[in-house]
Amino acid sequence: MARTLNDSLIEVDIVSLQLAMESGELSSAACVSWYLERIERLNPKLKAVLEVNPDAIAVAKRLDSERREHGARGPLHGIPILLKDNIDTGDRMHTSAGSVALAEHFAPKDSAVAAQLRAAGCVFLGKANMTEWANFMSGTMWAGYSSRGGLTLNPYGPGELFVGGSSSGSGAAVAANLCAAAIGTETSGSIISPSSQNGIVGIKPTIGLVSRTGIIPITHSQDSAGPMTRTVRDAAILLGAMTAADPEDAAMLENRRIAYTDYTPFLDANGLQGARIGVPRYYYRGLDKARAVIIERAITLCKERGAIVVDPVSLPCESAKWDWDVMRFEFKKGLNDYLAKAGPGAFVRSLDELIAYNEANRDVALKYGQDTLIWSNGTSGTLSEQVYAESLRLNHELSRDQGIDHVIREHRLDALLFLGNEEGIDLSARAGYPAITVPGGFAETGIIAEGGYTTKGPQGITFVGTAYSEPSLFRLAYAYEQASQYRFAPTDPV
Repeated sequence: MARTLNDSLIEVDIVSLQLAMESGELSSAACVSWYLERIERLNPKLKAVLEVNPDAIAVAKRLDSERREHGARGPLHGIPILLKDNIDTGDRMHTSAGSVALAEHFAPKDSAVAAQLRAAGCVFLGKANMTEWANFMSGTMWAGYSSRGGLTLNPYGPGELFVGGSSSGSGAAVAANLCAAAIGTETSGSIISPSSQNGIVGIKPTIGLVSRTGIIPITHSQDSAGPMTRTVRDAAILLGAMTAADPEDAAMLENRRIAYTDYTPFLDANGLQGARIGVPRYYYRGLDKARAVIIERAITLCKERGAIVVDPVSLPCESAKWDWDVMRFEFKKGLNDYLAKAGPGAFVRSLDELIAYNEANRDVALKYGQDTLIWSNGTSGTLSEQVYAESLRLNHELSRDQGIDHVIREHRLDALLFLGNEEGIDLSARAGYPAITVPGGFAETGIIAEGGYTTKGPQGITFVGTAYSEPSLFRLAYAYEQASQYRFAPTDPV
């Protein structure tokens, strides 16, 4: 329902904001101002936003005038969103991947994703904090930390609950209502993890659905941008505005690509009825009691809503030993290519120079070291190594032919069901396949997990499918969301 200007915009979705703007009850400029005020008040505690857009209100006013004179461009006209700080914008905001080495860097132009969202009428509020270099810098770096922005905190328990990585700022900002929505990026869990931990919706699209041009990379085999929102419908609206084909991104040129400019027709409150959902219990084995209760409750809800739950299903790849060589080799090549074309203000132009810069400024740049950067820099940067080719082949064979595709074909499944970002989600990342997570509940207790984090807090229910199965995943996620209604706003931190 539309809100008046004197009301709080807490938890207001994109459709409601659009209706309020269309009716004249709300302007984009007033909406942007409201979010900017919340960022100013709450961000010093949460550190979810690296910088705000100095032109955000001016852009919003221009869009308000355009609406009055010509009508709205579409459902995102005037909607304020945040972008993860590895997504180029050709404006007065920096793009730094959270690194002080790029703190003064201005991208020469919009990334393909930013250009599409700008054309759809989005107002960029600012850049969201992130785990520095998308958590490909140090094996000991805390999720959510960057040398440029500090440590992002989870609004449901600042300093206590795990915030997730590496799109940590995007997740915390959406959860705390510092923006209408945000765009994150994922290589392996970097959208799904912070979405799950912050009680929001996140979708990592199929590789090839959304352009990566103008996004600071880790690995072209797995990287993707995707929406992070408070509702499934908002995620569907945003994704539809991000799927234009980009000839500069080779993954978007494959023949099997299936893209839509509107995913909202796939939203069906009865979408679980008759759906075949697989339960891969091997990947539940490490859950503590509180999280196990949440996934079991999700399985029960799916059954009650008419889903055919195949429980259990097993994947031939379950006992496989995975390596990280694809990331190691592709990172150096991708980063060198990006930095060579970086805009003004970039203090480094290669991975070599980045490592040297960090060492020379270690008091501010190397709180957690840079062993991962050094590890990657030991490669040729040409992707000519046989060990790289073999690792990429194994990733695809195990995650696809002996993993997701195998089990989906064997049991005629629509999707697999996971809790949050548990280890099985890495399969979808290596396969390049989509995943969507929706709020699944709050674990009141937890255990100390790897890295010293507690497992208590918000937990997502994650649906994973095969290539270009986004329509099916939206249908299932929306039905689950409508039936469960587990999303709730955190209390504002003091």
